[in-house]
Amino acid sequence: MANLKEIRNRISSVSSTMQITSAMKMVSAAKLKKAQDAITAMRPYADKLTELLQSLSATLEGDSGSDFAEQREVNKVLIVAITSNRGLCGAFNANIIKEVTRLTNETYTGKNVSFVTIGKKANDALEKKQNVISNDSDVFDDLTFDNVANIAQMIMDKFVAGEFDKVEIVYNSFKNAATQIVKTEQFLPIVSVESDKNVNLDYIFEPSKIEIVETLIPKSLKTQLFKAIRDSFASEHGARMTAMHKATDNATELRDQLKLTYNKARQAAITNEILEIVGGAEALNN
Repeated sequence: MANLKEIRNRISSVSSTMQITSAMKMVSAAKLKKAQDAITAMRPYADKLTELLQSLSATLEGDSGSDFAEQREVNKVLIVAITSNRGLCGAFNANIIKEVTRLTNETYTGKNVSFVTIGKKANDALEKKQNVISNDSDVFDDLTFDNVANIAQMIMDKFVAGEFDKVEIVYNSFKNAATQIVKTEQFLPIVSVESDKNVNLDYIFEPSKIEIVETLIPKSLKTQLFKAIRDSFASEHGARMTAMHKATDNATELRDQLKLTYNKARQAAITNEILEIVGGAEALNN
């Protein structure tokens, strides 16, 4: 059994860790509320914008002529991997790395796969083994639509230039504080939606439908990437809050076990001292 000093040191260490994890949990809970409100408010707009674009596209005869809708033979693939800049959030980052690895080794085996990393954890995991063309981890320092739009524009320009035939986004979608869902969304080329419903938009369009669609497509793509990053940002704080909650509970349980062990050891030491004293007294009497 460990001596009393070692047990006291362990109790002190575990208590300090518990205070840190508890503080991190409260910080993440505060940040989660703001991030959750942001993505909850944004989803209806992003969904409606996509719905409007699809409705207009469905009424166009033939190809709208958009460079972003060009279908090519897939040889060069770009994967946008969205993680966090920091750890201590459970399997949040590991799940993204696992998914992009699966895509590289299974779905796009034999293809030329490159990466854009958003989040230091993705960059650290991929830069040594994969072709990372851009690391935009600093976007989390000032998460605004304009900053994300610059990243989206860079990706869109490379697709139009023919540098990539397909672009995928891999990120954690926020469901609740305890649940994050890994999603893979096709970013480019734009997915054509075939609907069985007869789309009847009895409107007068000014300018023409094609011009409206051509204007909406870049905005819709930038909004899609912004929504994915916002989703990931909220998921990160949810995952970290949950992880720190579990860590705090485990530290509390370990501390209680150590205190029990310490009390037993101290009681045993006192009993031994009493026995030694009694034994010595009896020896003197004899």
